[in-house]
Amino acid sequence: MEESAEQRSRPHGRTRAAGTRVLVVLACAAITLAGVFLLRDVIAPLAVALVIVVICSPASTALARRGWPRSIGVAAIVVLAYSVLLSMGALVWIAGVQFTRLLRDLSPGGDLAHAAGQLDGWVSGALGPPGADASGAGASGAAVSGLLRLVAGASSAAVGIAVALFLVCAYVVVMAVDAGRYQRASIVFGAGRAETIARIARLNSDIRRYYVVNTVFGAIVATIDGLALWWLGVPAPLLWAVLAFVTNFIPNIGFVIGLIPPAILALAVGGWPLLLGVVAVYCLVNVVLQVFVQPKFVSDAVGLSLTLSFFAVVFWTVIIGPVGALLAVPLTLLARDLLLGGRDDDTVWLRWVSGDRGAIPSSHEIARGSPRENIRRAGRRIPWNQHGIRRRPS
Repeated sequence: MEESAEQRSRPHGRTRAAGTRVLVVLACAAITLAGVFLLRDVIAPLAVALVIVVICSPASTALARRGWPRSIGVAAIVVLAYSVLLSMGALVWIAGVQFTRLLRDLSPGGDLAHAAGQLDGWVSGALGPPGADASGAGASGAAVSGLLRLVAGASSAAVGIAVALFLVCAYVVVMAVDAGRYQRASIVFGAGRAETIARIARLNSDIRRYYVVNTVFGAIVATIDGLALWWLGVPAPLLWAVLAFVTNFIPNIGFVIGLIPPAILALAVGGWPLLLGVVAVYCLVNVVLQVFVQPKFVSDAVGLSLTLSFFAVVFWTVIIGPVGALLAVPLTLLARDLLLGGRDDDTVWLRWVSGDRGAIPSSHEIARGSPRENIRRAGRRIPWNQHGIRRRPS
């Protein structure tokens, strides 16, 4: 009787121990995230550089397999990483040129001065005192002055952006050197760290596949949106195409962010018909591709549930700023591997809930095969007779 009572108390003890462990993990995570939030200006460039190096690291691996020296592989990573940064800089430059032209057109005497006056009139009507008059050149000048104040405020962050880019470039070099050394980890440690090395390799592969999927879909969406806006007559279609490409890397809500600026401009230029045309194009292209099609590919590529990927955008944006929206999925994958990297049933269950389809308890794994064969194999493990169910012989 004493042994049976002790056995009955063991599950409750394990439950309490598991609950205590969860509380400890959550407390440590909260402290860590608070530190990341305070150091976000330093950690954000580090995260960007890490993602870029992970994306470019297969070049070094391919060269190492062909017998090239490790220094050549490191140089290949640096060259590819800087090429990615230059491509990003080119997109920013194109967007900046288009934005400057748009400001010039919105200035008094420009081609879109009437649109500026109409926009300022709407804002004054919504926020200004009753009876305020906001028409003509005065309204146009007020709208442009507001835009210029916005540009002046953004220029104060230019120094911070320059410092962040310098840190990214420096991080890329040192991480590329370390990446060349880490490729020998499987040779140095052998089977002793095989599981950890496999997890890191799988994480890197998931990050690369995620950005490949987003780049392909982003190029498709940006091309279609840019051509459609040009055909509809919306000013600066190339600027909005670049914006659509960049916001494509923000899961689920990126298309809304990319829709708002051209929609407002379309309303000012062409009224409600043009606005409805822009919204119809974005709903047809962006909603179908980004909301229904792309998340399916992203979920299959990285093993994250749609709910978790959506929450990750908000969470990492709060923690490390706007860059967190672009790095939400990779950072979530890294956090999941750090917190849920074990193979016990509780950890595997949480990974499965988060969207990892490969998370299967070792005690209930089903051999790969046809669905009929898998069901038959799984049926053998169910104690049918305990429930009075008679299993048909196979």
